[in-house]
Amino acid sequence: MDQPTARDDGQPTGWRSLVRSSAVQTLLAFGALIVMLVGFSIASPNFLQFDNLVGILLATTVNGVLALGVTFVIITGGIDLSIGTVMTLSAVMTGVVITRWQLPIPLGIAGGLVTGAAAGFGNGVLIAKLKVPPFIATLGMLNVAKGLALVTSGLRPIYFTDTPSFNEMAMDSALGKLVPGLEVPNLVLFLFGAAILASFALKRTILGRYTFALGSNEEATRLSGVNVDAWKIAIYAVSGLFAGLAGVLIAARLDSAQPSLGVGYELDAIAAAVIGGSSLSGGEGTILGTVIGAFVISILANGLRILSVPQEWQTVVTGTIVVVAVYLDIVRRRRQEQA
Repeated sequence: MDQPTARDDGQPTGWRSLVRSSAVQTLLAFGALIVMLVGFSIASPNFLQFDNLVGILLATTVNGVLALGVTFVIITGGIDLSIGTVMTLSAVMTGVVITRWQLPIPLGIAGGLVTGAAAGFGNGVLIAKLKVPPFIATLGMLNVAKGLALVTSGLRPIYFTDTPSFNEMAMDSALGKLVPGLEVPNLVLFLFGAAILASFALKRTILGRYTFALGSNEEATRLSGVNVDAWKIAIYAVSGLFAGLAGVLIAARLDSAQPSLGVGYELDAIAAAVIGGSSLSGGEGTILGTVIGAFVISILANGLRILSVPQEWQTVVTGTIVVVAVYLDIVRRRRQEQA
């Protein structure tokens, strides 16, 4: 079976085999999603109530946006543990720009996005230029972002109720109904819009081609004349940009910036990507699979909560599913190598 190696244009050969493999994993994740929907619907009549389904959609939005960004990093064979606290720092910066500096709302949103992208850029420089292992670099950024969020906010939440214009816009954009007749909060539409953009970038742009090339065979990509360091920095910056977007969205949803929030979000986002078919070994992953994985995580948490399963056991179940997903990925990789 052909192995994924980089061509002169950065596009990995073995592309079709990777697509087939990712498609199988995505189908498995979708099957698991259907099974959970049916199972929880039978176990509890409250599961399919409209308000509960909307709650699932809202819970998936922030985690889903984070997962979209980290998918790019995972496909390269890297990891980004900082996205949760970078999201928090971005939310805090959005609040600072709008409420304390009294600048226009668009600048506040831009401030959140730039903060996320800058943190991702910092991760990329540490990893690509200084050769710090991704796990250590992003773990360090996790703590840096966490500390900066607390320092910048003065250890206190930043509430947007003191800024009526943003407060009204946040409620309208996040929890309002943009599409007439569609009783789904706008926040959910942002997730699907971001997913469409991410899918286009991964499938149709040079960034996406080099993302797969780096994960398939980084050395071959380097030898083909590609500036591997620059593209790796760009990919981590993209991950940070999505974390910044998640920060803006969670600030709009909560109508505040909570500086102590964020830790643990990165694990759910990584779990969503892995469940959806992104390989921690690199070279494989799809945006559709990641979105499905994000819904798997949210539905699992919601269903267990409705069944009154204690929070600690919910964590155990989620962790077990992630371990199983990673193990299945390892088995799948071994079969590819032996074929």
